[in-house]
Amino acid sequence: MSDAAASLDRLAVALADEREALLGHDVEALMRSTQAKLVALRELEGRAADARAGDIAGPLAELAELNRANGALLARRRREINWALRHLGRSEGAPAYDASGRAERSLGPRELAVA
Repeated sequence: MSDAAASLDRLAVALADEREALLGHDVEALMRSTQAKLVALRELEGRAADARAGDIAGPLAELAELNRANGALLARRRREINWALRHLGRSEGAPAYDASGRAERSLGPRELAVA
């Protein structure tokens, strides 16, 4: 097995692990798999000159599609989290500073329900 093929295999494993972490809501596994993915990509970049383009183009295109699918999953998770935060009275888009440049203080807790 060539060095480029080994790097492709490591990338495939990292992408599969990333997908499992996203589906399982496992943040620590997601961080590990993302790091492994970045390492495999750096290896591939370093070995691209050594490998024939035709040898890795097909598998690399398949892995790029897996990466896009993982990105879509990640975007969906982010939307779900932002929705939950909005309904809890928090928002990433909320300003952190008031007009005078001081940290904004909330006036009190937001009521989620009225009895």
